[in-house]
Amino acid sequence: MYVGIEIKEIIAKKILTEAKGYLDVGFTHSLNPYSGCAFSCSYCYVREMPIQRFKEIPWGEWVDIKTNAAENYRDEIIKLRRRNKPVNLFMSSATDPYQPIERKVNITRGILEEMIEYPPDFLHIQTRSPLISRDIDLLVKLKEKCTVLVSMTIETDREDVKQIFSPYAPGIKLRLKVLKEIHSAGITTQASISPVLPFTPEFPIVLKRIVDHIWIDTLSIGDGAMGKRSERLGMPRMFEEHGFSKWYRKDIHVAVEKYFKKHFPIEMVRVSKQEAFLN
Repeated sequence: MYVGIEIKEIIAKKILTEAKGYLDVGFTHSLNPYSGCAFSCSYCYVREMPIQRFKEIPWGEWVDIKTNAAENYRDEIIKLRRRNKPVNLFMSSATDPYQPIERKVNITRGILEEMIEYPPDFLHIQTRSPLISRDIDLLVKLKEKCTVLVSMTIETDREDVKQIFSPYAPGIKLRLKVLKEIHSAGITTQASISPVLPFTPEFPIVLKRIVDHIWIDTLSIGDGAMGKRSERLGMPRMFEEHGFSKWYRKDIHVAVEKYFKKHFPIEMVRVSKQEAFLN
């Protein structure tokens, strides 16, 4: 499972990072239980951030485990509550909280256990991993104490397309199965079509009755640099090489939003930064 990946345990100074830039639309903090990500998606904007650009090891080949993450969360939220500060968390912005190593080390689960004692006001969990189903027991308890949204990245309904852009990420069908399971447990769910990759006309249909929200983002409007990071990562060329150039338009989100609104109530479909925070 971890062959070829450098795993390190680290002591983090902090676990909550003030929300800035893309997340500064209602979120107060981001929470990353790990640094690095074994899913190694080719389009990931974190590849172009300082955390990776100054690293000698390629993205996808290293993961740092923040062993004191749960303890830090508890201490930091207690301080925020003393100052009567709202706590709206995005977990996670620069890693996947349920990447493979989590199955063994339980860092994210430990944080959720602390959250049951010290809940935030709002918790948005962003993942592409079916492993999150392991923690449904905690999420059911937590949703009684704060607002919880589980957002599963489902960038396409085509497994062949997923294999081109993110071959090490979990399969689409498995993600859909787990999303249905979470939704059936009474937890608010979202399909994050982020970034938009080529999909079939049936894509909205497979999401019906398993999500409460649809969120659309693209490589041009959602990489935190208006598409410049995605360009540096070679995405235009990659799309062209596979015959997908028509999907790389800067306005592709407009067409995708319009299409999904044919299948879902208008209020269920949201787009990119300004609508990223679910009120």
